[in-house]
Amino acid sequence: MRRSPRLGDAGQAFPIYLTVVAGLLFLAFAYLAVGQAAANRNGAQTAADAAALAAALDTRDKLTDDWLENVLDPEQWQDIFDGEGFPLDGCGRARELAAQNNATAFCTSEPGLPPGYQVEVATTEPVGDSIVPGTEDIHSTATATSVIEPRCEFDLPAEDAGDEALPELRCDDTDWQLDPENLDDLPGPEDLFDVHLTDGQGNDE
Repeated sequence: MRRSPRLGDAGQAFPIYLTVVAGLLFLAFAYLAVGQAAANRNGAQTAADAAALAAALDTRDKLTDDWLENVLDPEQWQDIFDGEGFPLDGCGRARELAAQNNATAFCTSEPGLPPGYQVEVATTEPVGDSIVPGTEDIHSTATATSVIEPRCEFDLPAEDAGDEALPELRCDDTDWQLDPENLDDLPGPEDLFDVHLTDGQGNDE
């Protein structure tokens, strides 16, 4: 008795169907692994950016405090705005922020004009198990650099203006007329300094 041709074709197609399904499953798991790695890498970059900004913001606030303490001595203003000789000690804040974002940070200060920080982080959690061998031990890393730039310019008073005269402070689009007899209305940290990232790069190790 001969087999039905239709049943024979079905029997031949079944292994092909299994192969196709297996291939699709493999691709799905591979895409999942890529997604896991990308999410981990994005988390590392977020942690690096936040840590670098935190370090710079910490220093910006301290520079502002220093300016407020010396507001009656305009001769010191430019050095303060440039961060000249000021301790760049914001790396502790960078490490705190990185830990809050499930990462460890290595931070270095970048003196100069403008001053800032470079932060490299590594995620505390690896990419995790996936179809790609070795991902369970891979930790994503990322770097970020932040800088602190002055927003303000000024001209020192003329010699005949008097010892108590203060310069007009021009901060972006705002002019501050400083009265040494009334220092209640002064610019804040965000008026005096601009803090921003300059670059960032992430990868897996």
